[in-house]
Amino acid sequence: MTMSHRMKLRSFESVLKNYKAVFLDSFGVIKNAHGIIPGVIDSVNTLKEMGKEVIVLTNDSSKSPALLAQNFRRLGMDMVNEENIISSGMMALAFLKNKIKKGTIVYVGTKQSSFYVEETGRNFISIRDFNLKDIKDVSALVFLDDEGYDWQMHLNKTINILRMKSIPVVVANTDNTYPVSSTEVNIATGAIARMIEKISKKKFIYFGKPDSQMFMFAYERIVNKKNLKRNEILMVGDTLRTDIMGGNKFGLGTALVLSGNTSENQMRTYIKSTGIIPNYICPSIAMDHY
Repeated sequence: MTMSHRMKLRSFESVLKNYKAVFLDSFGVIKNAHGIIPGVIDSVNTLKEMGKEVIVLTNDSSKSPALLAQNFRRLGMDMVNEENIISSGMMALAFLKNKIKKGTIVYVGTKQSSFYVEETGRNFISIRDFNLKDIKDVSALVFLDDEGYDWQMHLNKTINILRMKSIPVVVANTDNTYPVSSTEVNIATGAIARMIEKISKKKFIYFGKPDSQMFMFAYERIVNKKNLKRNEILMVGDTLRTDIMGGNKFGLGTALVLSGNTSENQMRTYIKSTGIIPNYICPSIAMDHY
């Protein structure tokens, strides 16, 4: 298959016949800042009716999987539950549980995102409430969300923590941006963390797509139900460097949708400049959208 052929738009429905399970990114595929993307609810219902396993594989660590599922249900997606959701925060939580045995974890994010540090059983505190005088007790710093703090005041505090003490820094979301409409994006946690990483000259630990850990976790959850091969699973995402690159490296089929971070005007330039080539390109996951 030539690159020019791969860059032709296909309907989402037409690519499904070769796959028995679907991994869906959240922001830009299922929803944006305004709610569920048109046609998505019917499409996910159809996937369930077709007997295809569906997992939401998201770099969103702003809420626990239970709260993420609750938000989906509030928006009308009753078919998505906690067991269908795997977030990058879950990978960060596992790391913190295994590696941080004492001290206080400082987190950058909202109160809802603190689930991923609270579940470690360690002491934790938000960057908003932390006092630099207590630096001796800090054992790790975690970036969870792009909200819940004053960017200038509290990111300056974050930089000073890293100047004063050498500690592990965990980033539970690798995304640089997330879509808020069909034409606009907002800065995401990954971009904020990379800025602080460059300023502090430290090396941070990132969790989320495109790293294989999330894909392996999701794959193991799938094969516990059905004995599927990797090439029988389709990864659907709106970003080449996370969703598509991660899916390609893990051996999944990949479909880039144009309902989020990547627009139809940008896709060819992005694909040629990155060398990251999806198996398919679809306008969205709406079944009747071509």
